[in-house]
Amino acid sequence: MPDSPTHLRRAASAGAIVTLLGAALVACGAPAGPAEVRFHLSKPEAIPYFRDLIAEYNASQDDVEVVFDTSSNLQAGFLRGNPPDLGLLNYNMEMARFMERGALSDLSDMPEADRILPEVQDLVDQYATYPGRTSVLPYSVMAASVIYNRQIFEEQGLAVPTTWDELIEVCDTLEAAGVTPFYATFKDPWTVGQGWFDYAVGGEIDVADFYDQMNELGTEVGPDSPVSFEKTLAGPVEKMAQLAREYTNPDAASRGYGDGNLAFANGEAAMYIQGPWAFGEIAKTDPDLDLGTFPLPMTDDPDDLRVRVNIDLAAWIPEASDQKEGARDFLSYLFRKDVMDEYNAAFLGYGTTTDSAPVTDERILGMKEYYDSAKFYQGASKAIPLTIPTDNYMQGVVTGSDVESTLRVMDADWARLALRQ
Repeated sequence: MPDSPTHLRRAASAGAIVTLLGAALVACGAPAGPAEVRFHLSKPEAIPYFRDLIAEYNASQDDVEVVFDTSSNLQAGFLRGNPPDLGLLNYNMEMARFMERGALSDLSDMPEADRILPEVQDLVDQYATYPGRTSVLPYSVMAASVIYNRQIFEEQGLAVPTTWDELIEVCDTLEAAGVTPFYATFKDPWTVGQGWFDYAVGGEIDVADFYDQMNELGTEVGPDSPVSFEKTLAGPVEKMAQLAREYTNPDAASRGYGDGNLAFANGEAAMYIQGPWAFGEIAKTDPDLDLGTFPLPMTDDPDDLRVRVNIDLAAWIPEASDQKEGARDFLSYLFRKDVMDEYNAAFLGYGTTTDSAPVTDERILGMKEYYDSAKFYQGASKAIPLTIPTDNYMQGVVTGSDVESTLRVMDADWARLALRQ
C-alpha cells in the first residue's frame, strides 16, 4: 500500500533529525581550527620582514594562525574593546597611555621578561607604569647620534670631537676649507625635534629627571618654578641655535629629509643629524660611502657624552584579547635570540636582552660603548604631549626665533595642559 502523506512527512522529519544529529556529532568530534591571533606592527619598512617571519611561524605549528594587521586604528580598537591580540610598536608616551590605564596584560611571568636588560626596561617605565605589572617588553632599541663622513674628516685631518669646544673647532676648520659642517633639513619640523633638539638637550641635561620634575610641578611650571623649559633648557637650545644658524647649508630652511639624504650621500656636508634609518636612504645613492657616528658633544667634559635612544619596537598583549595564549606563543617565537638578532642586524638596532648579539655594522659602532654602558637618554621631544607643537617651536628657533620667548611659551603650554588634565 502506498505511503500516506502524513506517513511521508513523518519519515522526512525523522530523516532530517538523523542528518542533523549526525552533522552535530561530526562537528563535535572534529578538531577545532587554530587560534587566530591578530598581530599589529607599526613599522612600515619592516612589513616584508615580519610577513616572512609570520609565514615561517604559521608553517611551523598547527595551533596558532597569526594574521598580519598593519592598518588598524589602535585608539579605536581599544575603545571598542577589540584591539589586536599582540602589538609590536614603537613605544612612546602616546602608547604608554594604554599601559597606565591597565589596558595591557601582565607579562612578568614569561621567561622573555627575565631576559630584558634592566636599563632598557627602565626606558619603558620613564613613560608610565601600572602597579604590579610588566606590560611591555622592549624588542629593539634604535640609537641615534651625529652621522659623519669619515673620508671628509680624514681629508681635513679631523678627529671626532668629544667636547663642545672641539666641535666648534671642527666646524670652523671645515668652513675654512669650504666644507659645510652640517647638512640641515629644517623644512621638515620632525627632523629638528628628534635630531637637533633631542641631541642638544640630551647631551647636557638628565632628560628623565627633568621630566620627572616637570610632571610633578604640573600647573606650577613657569617663571618662578625650580625647573622649566625656559630655565633648564635655555643653555642647550641656545647652543643648538648657534650650530643651526652658523654651521649649516644656507638653504636649510627649504630642504627636507629626502633632500638631506641625497645631499649628504653626494658629499655636500661633513655631518648629518639623523637616525640610523637614514643609512638605507643614503646608500641608495652611494652604497660605498664610509660613514660613522658619534654623540653630539654639548659640554666640555667627555664623560657627559650620551646617545639618543628610542624603543624602536616593544611587545604587548591587551587585557581585552581573547587569544592571550596564542599571542604569548607567538611573542615567545619573536623573542627567540636568533630571531631578535637577525632583526637588529637587518634594521641597525641594538638588542634589548642579556643575550643579544653585539652590533657589528661599522656605521653604528661609534655608539656601541655608550649603549653598552647605558650612557643614553630618550629624546626630550618625545616626553612632551603632541598637543604642544615642540617640533614646530624648534623649527622656529633654528630659523631665527628667540630662544627664551619660545621656551616661555612652551612653559605656558605645559601648565595649561596640566590644568586641563
